[in-house]
Amino acid sequence: MNIPSFYLEPANYAADFADLQYLRTEVFVIEQGIPPEIEFDALDPDCRHIIARDAERRPIGCGRLSPAGRIGRMAVLPAWRRQKVGASLLRGLIEQAANLGLSEVSAHAQTAALGFYRRCGFETVGSEFTEAGIPHIAIRLAIAAPAALPRQGAAAAEASVAASRLQTVEAAADATLTLIRQARRLLCVYSRNLDYWLFGEAATVEAVKQFALRNQRGAEVRIIVQEPETLRGQQHPLIDLAQRLPSYISIRAPVEAEDLNFRPAFITNDSGGYLFQLQGDRYEGHWSPNSPPQNRQLAEEFERSWQRARICSEFRALGL
Repeated sequence: MNIPSFYLEPANYAADFADLQYLRTEVFVIEQGIPPEIEFDALDPDCRHIIARDAERRPIGCGRLSPAGRIGRMAVLPAWRRQKVGASLLRGLIEQAANLGLSEVSAHAQTAALGFYRRCGFETVGSEFTEAGIPHIAIRLAIAAPAALPRQGAAAAEASVAASRLQTVEAAADATLTLIRQARRLLCVYSRNLDYWLFGEAATVEAVKQFALRNQRGAEVRIIVQEPETLRGQQHPLIDLAQRLPSYISIRAPVEAEDLNFRPAFITNDSGGYLFQLQGDRYEGHWSPNSPPQNRQLAEEFERSWQRARICSEFRALGL
C-alpha cells in the first residue's frame, strides 16, 4: 500500500511559528538562497497555514493560503519529496479555499515546479517572470463553488480538526467509538487481526451494530483483515456481529504482497474522520474526527486494497 507515514493538520501561525520558520528556512533560505526578509512577509499572520508532520510529529512540509486565494510558501523537506507530501498539502489548501467560498485559487509557481502544479489541474496565466531571483509563472485553478460541493455531513462542514496523538489504549478506543458514531453511510477498517482490546470490546461492537441499524438502507461496514488465520478457533464479537448482519458488514482478506506486508492499521468514515496506528498491533498513532485530506488519502488506499482483496470465507467455514 502506498500510504506514507505522515499526516496534515491546520497550523496556527503563532503557535506553530517555529516549525513553519524551520521548514521555510531550510527550503527557501538555505536551499534556494532567498533572503529571509523576503521569505517572511507581513502577509503571513493573515494567511491560513497547513503543515505536514511525520509519525513523530516532526514538521516535514507546509503551505499557506492568503485571504485573496493565493497559495504560496509550499515547502517540503528534501527527504520527503516524491512521497505525495506536496500534493497532499496542495489539496488541503484548495479545500480550505473552497470552504471559504472562493471560486479559484492562484499561485506564483517556480517554473521548476510547474509540472507538479499542472498535474494537479492548474493552468498558466501570462508569461514567465522573475521573483526573488527565481523564474516564476502565474497559475490558477478554478474550484467548485460551495453550493456545488458534495455534501459531507455536519462533521465535515466544520473546520478541520488538528490531529491528536494516540498514546494510550483508552484514547484509541475512545477515538474509534467517535469515528463509528460519526459515520453516516460508510465505515472502513484495515486491521491485522481485529485486535480484541479494540474491536472485541462491547462498546465498539454495539456502536457498529447501532450504525448499521440506524442506516439500514445504506449502511456499509468494510473490514480488511490481514491475518484471518490468527482468529482460527476464537470467538470474536465483531465477527459474530458480521455473521448476523451480512448485508451490512463485509470482511475481506488481502492477497497482494504490498497489502499483506503493510504494517500500520487504520479506520476511516465518510464524515472526514480517521484513525491511524503506526503499527497494526499497537495503539500508538494519531487521529482526527475531521481531517478531510488525510481521510481522503486513507480512503483511496483502502478502496484500492478492497478491490484487489478476496472475500473472506474462513469465518463461515470455521464456524467462528
